[in-house]
Amino acid sequence: MAEKSGYIATSKFLIASPTKVRYVANVVKRKSYSDAMAILENMPQKGARLLKKTMKSAASNALDLNKKLDEDVLFVKEIRIDEGPRLKRLWCRGRGRADMLLKRMCHITVVVDEKAGE
Repeated sequence: MAEKSGYIATSKFLIASPTKVRYVANVVKRKSYSDAMAILENMPQKGARLLKKTMKSAASNALDLNKKLDEDVLFVKEIRIDEGPRLKRLWCRGRGRADMLLKRMCHITVVVDEKAGE
């Protein structure tokens, strides 16, 4: 039998560069849920707002599925920021030239689990 891997939430096709969101994700990885939410609340980056919504959804999944759990016993087990498709846009340059502007997308996967000691 496979080991239970935690409670998962996924957000897909978010228009934000995966590199910029990974910077925010590395700050809150492997922290308790309440600490991570407090950190994300005070970060000015757009990635923090996107990550906070996904993390809140994962915690909600955990609390709905397991009625005995409380927010205090949750911690962020894993955050994965995958690259999504890119929107290609025309970027007009001087002398009648054009460049390709890539609007990057990302997929965010957050796994929260209960602390081992609880």
